[in-house]
Amino acid sequence: MSTSAPQLDHVFSALADPTRRAIIERLLSSGELSVGDVAKPFDISAPAVTRHLQVLERAGLIERRVERQWRYVRIRADALRPAEKWLSRQQRYWTGALDRLEALAAARTSKRRKT
Repeated sequence: MSTSAPQLDHVFSALADPTRRAIIERLLSSGELSVGDVAKPFDISAPAVTRHLQVLERAGLIERRVERQWRYVRIRADALRPAEKWLSRQQRYWTGALDRLEALAAARTSKRRKT
C-alpha cells in the first residue's frame, strides 16, 4: 500500500493529541466500543468526544457503524500500517547513520591511540 504524504500527515496529526491517542489505545485493547463506552474514562463533553472521533475517522484510523440507536467505533485493521512503514524506514535510516558514525569514531579513536 503506497501512502501519500497528506494521508500520513493526517495520521500523525490525529495521533498528536493525547486524548485521541488514548482513544486509539482503548480501541486497540477493547476492540469495538460504543461511542458512550469510548467516552467513559474522559472528563470531556460528548460533543468533544465526537469531534475527536471525527478527526480519527478522517485520518482513516477508525470506522463507525450504527446499530439501531447505538453508534460503534473500531480501529481499521490496516489503520496504523502507513505510520508503521514510515517509522520503520526512519529507524533503518537512523540506525545505519548511527552505525556509520560509531564506526568512524572508533576508527579515529584507534588512530589516536597508535600515535
